[in-house]
Amino acid sequence: MSGASSATMPLRARAAIVGVGESDQIGRLADKSAQQLHMEAARNALADAGLGPGDVDAVFTSGRNMANEVPEYLGIKPRFVGGTQVGGCSFLVHVEHAMAAIAAGVCSVALITHGESGYSRIGMPRQRWGDDSVNNQFEIPYGAGGPVIGYGLAATRHMHEYGTTSEQLAEVAVAARAWATLNPRAFSRNPLSIGDVLSSRLIAWPLHLLDCCLVTDAGGAVVLTSAERSRDLPAKPIYVLGAGTSLTHQMVSQMPNFDRWDAAERSGAAAFAMAGVSPRDIDVAEIYDAFTIVPLLALEALGFCGRGESGAFVTGGRIAPGGEFPMNTNGGGLSYTHTGMYGIFLIVEAVRQLRGQSGDAQVNGAELALCHGTGGEWSSAATLILSTHD
Repeated sequence: MSGASSATMPLRARAAIVGVGESDQIGRLADKSAQQLHMEAARNALADAGLGPGDVDAVFTSGRNMANEVPEYLGIKPRFVGGTQVGGCSFLVHVEHAMAAIAAGVCSVALITHGESGYSRIGMPRQRWGDDSVNNQFEIPYGAGGPVIGYGLAATRHMHEYGTTSEQLAEVAVAARAWATLNPRAFSRNPLSIGDVLSSRLIAWPLHLLDCCLVTDAGGAVVLTSAERSRDLPAKPIYVLGAGTSLTHQMVSQMPNFDRWDAAERSGAAAFAMAGVSPRDIDVAEIYDAFTIVPLLALEALGFCGRGESGAFVTGGRIAPGGEFPMNTNGGGLSYTHTGMYGIFLIVEAVRQLRGQSGDAQVNGAELALCHGTGGEWSSAATLILSTHD
């Protein structure tokens, strides 16, 4: 890192991820509640870290219920707890909060968990927002109900402004499926072509069914501790070099711009500045793909290509296996799993890539990874830079 010091970047590499895990199964699991998926993932991540519930003194979670439930079930009595809920990238935000808590000395081992019965709806709430939410009052009565509409608005504007095509959107889904064929845990592994995406039924123009993420049941978890302590644990530590968070709106009608992603520009800039690296240094990228348009705007906002250039950037297999920009190497939310809040799985896969644990999907020599997520309808963004070195 050049031109920066621990005084100007007090959180850089102060914490490391020492454990990751998922629920025992992913997919459509009518016999498992959301809480069980939480617990399986937490157990597996702690085992990966070589730790037990008694070692944990901070718990972060987000979603359906109070943050008290996970520690109670696991027998943990935390002295620090976080329940930030900003949508699917909440877990990336939790990593930044855990970094700060560890650096401040208010906790030593942080467990971040997620469990969601997104498809089967076992133990899940009935609705996303309360009746008095701004969405229910000011958007849903006018037909703006559901993420596919909000994400479709930005896709439409991007196509109008820059000439982005449906074929370029489909490249994202096809590449994700190609990665998924290398991942035995991926939900959708059958071969997929651009023609398949374009011929799938239209959901909200310009997004077709195969431009949209899966709906599955799954859980994920991450364990962090201080960089110093991480070196004494069995798993290879993955250092958090940079983190950034930004929120710009709640209702999609209040999105500052529809042809670019302001929140992602801010979270990415903060994460790269803290890490002291640039987009050209990244070896592998895990970018939230609830819809095919999301990685396109993220690639531009994060500086991997210029504004309006992301369609061309992903064309020709560039982000697929064997391409020069490995992205969403587990198959992503489009083909691996998507419970409704996908962000935890970005972190899990990035850590496995950096440890060399991604099997046939392994990116050779990966030492620096980016995770980037969204929440709501372009509402929030969070970015992490992870490394094998501090």
